[in-house]
Amino acid sequence: MNLLSRLSAAVLFALGCVLCSCGAGAGVPTAGHTSHTPAVGPAYAHRADVMAQTTDMAQRHGLDRRWVRKVVGRAHYIPSVVKLIAPPPPGVAKNWRAYRDRFIEPLRIQAGVKFWQRHADALERAERDYGVPAEVIVGVIGVETFYGQQTGTYRVLDALATLAFDFPKTHPRAQERGAYFKSELEQFLLLNRYAGTDPATQKGSYDGAMGLAQFMPSSWLKYAVDFDGDGKTDLVNSAVDVIGSVANYFRIFNWQSGMPAYYAVRFDTATLDLDALLAPDILPTFSVASFQAKGAVLEGDALQHKGPLALIELQNGDPLLEGNAPTYVAGTENFYAITRYNWSSYYAMAVLDLGHAVAAARQP
Repeated sequence: MNLLSRLSAAVLFALGCVLCSCGAGAGVPTAGHTSHTPAVGPAYAHRADVMAQTTDMAQRHGLDRRWVRKVVGRAHYIPSVVKLIAPPPPGVAKNWRAYRDRFIEPLRIQAGVKFWQRHADALERAERDYGVPAEVIVGVIGVETFYGQQTGTYRVLDALATLAFDFPKTHPRAQERGAYFKSELEQFLLLNRYAGTDPATQKGSYDGAMGLAQFMPSSWLKYAVDFDGDGKTDLVNSAVDVIGSVANYFRIFNWQSGMPAYYAVRFDTATLDLDALLAPDILPTFSVASFQAKGAVLEGDALQHKGPLALIELQNGDPLLEGNAPTYVAGTENFYAITRYNWSSYYAMAVLDLGHAVAAARQP
C-alpha cells in the first residue's frame, strides 16, 4: 500500500499537494501516479556489489540463491525513481484546498459511485466483518488509484531494486530508507515465490506499491486477505480481495467501529494555547477536558467522546495572505488509523472527504 504521489514531489508541492511520505515508514503507499513508461538504465546483473548481496538475501529468507541472483540481476536502475523519491523543495507552503481538489472532483466521484454499485455486497460484508465503513474503504481506493485506473507503470522489481541499492545519499534519511526498500525487495521476492508468479512482470508505483489499494509487498504479506474465497489473495485483479484487505488493514491498526474520524473544532482566543495543541502532531493525546482547557472548543457529540483527540492542522497556502487561514479539526483514533495507511493528515482528510462525496452521490 504507500508515498505521497506518483508524480514528482516538486510538482506536487507546486500544486499545493503536500503530504508526509509514509510508504517507507508504514509499508503503504500514497496517492497519485505517473502514467508514462519510465526510462530504463543498466541492469543490476552488472553490479558485483549487488550480486554479492543476493546470497545473503536468499539465505535470510530460505530462497534458492540462484533464483534470487537471477531475478535481482534482471532488475534495472531507473533514473526517474531516484528523482521522484527526493525530498520536496524547502519553503513551499502546503495547501489543503489545492490537494483536496485533485481528488474530490466529478470524474473520481462518478467512478466511486460505479465502484460502490459494482461491489456493494463486498463493501457491506467488509463493514460488517471488520467494522470499517464502506465509504472509508471506497475513499482509500479512490485516492490511491482512481478505482484501479492509475495503478502505476513501473516494474516493481526495477523500482524496489533502484531504491534498495541506489537510494540517493543526499536524502536526510538515506540509510534508513535504503534499508527499508531492500527489505521490501526481499518481501517482494517472497511474495512472488509463494504465489508462483514472475517478479519481472509486476507493475506498480515508483516506490514499489501494487494493486488497486497500493500495498507495499510487506503489507501484502501481512494484511491482505482472500476476501472472495477463491484460494488466492489478488490485490491487482480482485476488487473484492482489495476491499477486504483495506478493511483488515484498518482493523489491525485499531479502527474503532462507530467512532467518528473527526469532529468540528473552533477556538477560544482568550485561552488558546495553539503550540501545545499542535505539539503531539496527529497523535491523539488530549482528553476532551484537556483539549478544551487549552482553548479548543467542541460541541454536540464531541463533548461525549471517550477517547483521546488530536488537533489536526491543514495549511491552505501562505497563512499571511488573506483567506489562507489553516483548516482545523479534532482528530480521533480513527483519523489516526487512516494515517497509518499513509502518514499524512492531508491524505486522511482526502480519503474521508472523497468517501463522503461518493456516499452522497449514491443517494437518489
